[in-house]
Amino acid sequence: MTTYVSRPITRAVLKELRSADDAGRRMVPVTDEEGGAPLRCCLRRSERGEVIALVSYAPLRRWAARAGVDPGAYDEQGPVFIHAEECGGPAGQGYPFTGTRRTVRRYSAGGHILGGRLVEVESATGAAAFDQAFEEAFADPDVALVHVRAVEYGCFLYEVRRR
Repeated sequence: MTTYVSRPITRAVLKELRSADDAGRRMVPVTDEEGGAPLRCCLRRSERGEVIALVSYAPLRRWAARAGVDPGAYDEQGPVFIHAEECGGPAGQGYPFTGTRRTVRRYSAGGHILGGRLVEVESATGAAAFDQAFEEAFADPDVALVHVRAVEYGCFLYEVRRR
């Protein structure tokens, strides 16, 4: 079985987003009074009292620019939570934010959507369901990467590639 890696937003991109996000807006830090926001910088939920920001992020656009391709109409940007200041990144390995249903969206090397799959989670960890979804996605040789997204809003959570 292939190992898959959950990828947070990189430090270099986070630095850019903290200056101006992908919609051209300046970051507005806020103190998270409730906690529980899915942080894309360290792939964990925020804790009450942490200073975070909601910024606009275009993950496929940035990936496509590095790959030298044009995602065309598949280019999207949407809201993501990040720490307002640099953080230590993910503390561990595994798949974050697995305690609920997620969508695994597949992309080609040209930056086009090849399909998706709803991942239904029956346990708090859900790792086996995600392993199966990633195995299915990457069984297609045309799949270059996948995005794990929230079902409710379609928000980007993290990218997965083959190790």
